[in-house]
Amino acid sequence: MARIVVYIEKGTKEYRKASLSLFLGGFVTFAILYTTQPLLPIFAKEFHVSASRASLSLSVSTGVLAFAMLVVAALSDAIGKKRTMSLSLFFTSILCLLTSLSPNFMILLLFRAILGIFIAGVPAIAMAYVAEEFNPKGIGQIMGLYISGTSIGGMAGRIITGVLTDLFTWRIALMTIGGISLIFSTVFWLTLPASRHIVKKTFDRETAWAAYNSHLSNKRIIALIMLSFLLMGSFVTLYNYIGFLLHEPPYRLSEALIGFIFVVYLFGTFSSIFMGKKADQYGRSLLLKISITIMVGGAIITLVPSLLAKIIGISIFTFGFFASHSIASAWVGDCAVNNKAQASSLYLLFYYIGSSLVGSIGGFFWTHFHWIGVISLILVLLMIGYPLVLFAQRGEQISTQYHSN
Repeated sequence: MARIVVYIEKGTKEYRKASLSLFLGGFVTFAILYTTQPLLPIFAKEFHVSASRASLSLSVSTGVLAFAMLVVAALSDAIGKKRTMSLSLFFTSILCLLTSLSPNFMILLLFRAILGIFIAGVPAIAMAYVAEEFNPKGIGQIMGLYISGTSIGGMAGRIITGVLTDLFTWRIALMTIGGISLIFSTVFWLTLPASRHIVKKTFDRETAWAAYNSHLSNKRIIALIMLSFLLMGSFVTLYNYIGFLLHEPPYRLSEALIGFIFVVYLFGTFSSIFMGKKADQYGRSLLLKISITIMVGGAIITLVPSLLAKIIGISIFTFGFFASHSIASAWVGDCAVNNKAQASSLYLLFYYIGSSLVGSIGGFFWTHFHWIGVISLILVLLMIGYPLVLFAQRGEQISTQYHSN
């Protein structure tokens, strides 16, 4: 007798609770992960380090996070996705509070590295949770909602940090974000429905490696995880060094004003849901190519000296990035027939390696070639993205033809 698969359906109480939980999970994770980004110029000045070294306060977290997700994805099969994500959020919030007490830059980096381990639980599992628990016909929209939470979290974390740093200190700012995150983590734990479509398994390294190996033989998944490296590397590089640029003449913006630049994340909140829904209707490859083109256009506009032009360019770039990430991440979950958590982790592994590696390399281009060097690096990365989308699209067409025959 065939087993009846029950999904979380749109319009139900479960759907509303799960949507709220995933939104809050994305909010907390990215508010804390990127809260140091607007502080890079302050760290460089207070701790007497270079721009590239200051960027390690972000890169070390994303670098450790990238590899921690590989273990967390397999571990979640043993202890459950809800428990894994809940513990991740609680420990992440506590580490944010501890980071605010850092006596020097090395201790700050140590806390941020440990943060990378514990913060892995949500991004590693959320995509797989969505792919397994929600009706496949609406995955693009619900994934867009989760990613909108990440965009609002990233925006709010940066704005709160900027304002409170101007009013008080960066330490007070991090304490505040940590406290808010503890409250949201509790709501997440109380409202997220438990997973129903996975049988709990004991952690087995060989089984986990076999799952990863099977995904690495899937050329469509390889193309998409390489694309994630390029997209996130471009995005973090732009935001890492825009603060340095806006601190300089002729702009000379304060921390609060630079923090408010991140209001443009609202464009990402909209685009992740809107473009994710359009991808469900018109095809992922088409909307992904359009989204990357939007990123290219936004990056070029930031080269105009006017502050207004730079804000417009960043807004367009952000719109395109969150649309691209929403579509590509949902596509990876669809490409993986089994072991979706591991497929999501591979995508995010390259996603955060891109953040860590390219984000730090961007410091070299900033130091030696200033803003035009940063944008040139970003444009090269995005140009490489187009053939990867075409490759994933071709693989999809071949797969469809094979199954139809």
